This record gives sequence, structure tokens and C-alpha cells, in this order.
Amino acid sequence: MSDAEFLTAEWRDLVLLNFAVDPVVLAPHVPPGTELDLFDGVACVSLVGFMFLRTRLLGCPVPWHRDFEELNLRFYVRRPGRPDEPHVGADGYKRGVAFFKEIVPRAAVAMVARRLYGERYEAWPMKHVRTVTSEGAGEVAYGARVGGRWHELGLAFRGEPAAPAPGSEAEFIAEHYWGYVAGPGGPTTEYRVEHPPWRVWTGVDPLLRLDAAALYGPALAPALAGPPRSAFLAEGSAVTVYRGRRLT
Repeated sequence: MSDAEFLTAEWRDLVLLNFAVDPVVLAPHVPPGTELDLFDGVACVSLVGFMFLRTRLLGCPVPWHRDFEELNLRFYVRRPGRPDEPHVGADGYKRGVAFFKEIVPRAAVAMVARRLYGERYEAWPMKHVRTVTSEGAGEVAYGARVGGRWHELGLAFRGEPAAPAPGSEAEFIAEHYWGYVAGPGGPTTEYRVEHPPWRVWTGVDPLLRLDAAALYGPALAPALAGPPRSAFLAEGSAVTVYRGRRLT
């Protein structure tokens, strides 16, 4: 595994709305060499909105491309790891994420991610809002304008963030340090994402106004039609994304 850094940034204010999905729906999208990672026997997908800040590519800042929003839909996979690799669980597995789609407002960012990693990035206009009151409550929301309309998600929060309880759903959702992507007919690429554990708020009053069928296809639309099974706001941190390698 190469330890060469590809990208450094800060990921902040991560809204995570989580839904249960029939594993049969996810099976065709699981990257070869991985398997679905379940939480208490449930296959989950997460709609995630967050801020990319202070982005540097190969150590260099790119003018007008340092701070921007991202909206993605991801699901959870795992594969066996070696004892000498980082972030291998006690059960011998590396836990990671794979993506259905990632939306950013910068065309150059989307192009680089598609060409170098094969990630399913698209570039569309985006917006975000973060409000905080003097009582320690607030709201974070993100939007992407796709197909002539705004698609939005958000979450309110109160109090102080805390480390997720060991074994909790919040820990399962937040603590993944590997990414997997498979190009059409090609091998799976694995890459590592390094960051400290995140503190989270348990969110309240989740906002979800989007056309799931238009964004992600009719197979996933039913799972995203109802309220999320859980909702968290992660504080975020500095992150490092390392160069990927192809699995054999």
C-alpha cells in the first residue's frame, strides 16, 4: 500500500442521514473484492452533505478550488485486511465506503476524481447554510441544483458533540477509513482516508427535500422516501486521502 498523499483538506459539518436498504438492491453495486458491511444485520446507505475546506492536491492549493460543498450517497463495505495494515478491526476486516454519486460545485474537482479514481463525481451548483444560536443550538443544511431544481438535506442540533459510544450506529457510520471504487468492467481501487475519530451530535428535525429517483435511480428511491433511521452531525477534522491501489 502506497503512503503517498494525494489530497489533504478539512471535512467539516458532516450531515449524515442514514437509511436501511434491501441488500439485494445494493448487491450489483458492491465493488469486486469487497462485501456488504452490515450494522446489526441491516444494510445502510447514507446521504451525506459536508464542507471541503483548505483543500490541497498533491500538496498544492488550487486557486478557487479550496473551499466547496459536497453531497454524496454512500454505502458500507468491508474486506479482509492484514495485521500490519492500519485500521484493521479485531475481526480482521477493513471497513470502507463506496459511492453511488458525489456532487460538488467545481467541474475541475469532479474531473480529477473521475479520471484518477474512477469516482462517480458530478459538478452542479451548490449551496449551504450553518446557523448557531447563543444557546448552543443550530442547523446545517446543503443543497445541489440538479435537473432544474434544488435538492436539499439538513439537520438541527443542540448542545455539545460527543464521541460515539463503542458499538453504536453512530460509530459504525462515522468511523470508516477506506474507500472502494470499481470502474466499468475494471478492477477495484482501494484508497485510505486518515483522520482522527469524530465527535457527533445526534441530530433532530432532519430535512430531506430531494427527488431520489432522479438523482439515484428508481431502485433506491423507496428506501430514501421515508424518514431516516438515524441522523447525525459530525464535527469533522483535517483529513488525508492517500493514493489508491488496484486490487487483484
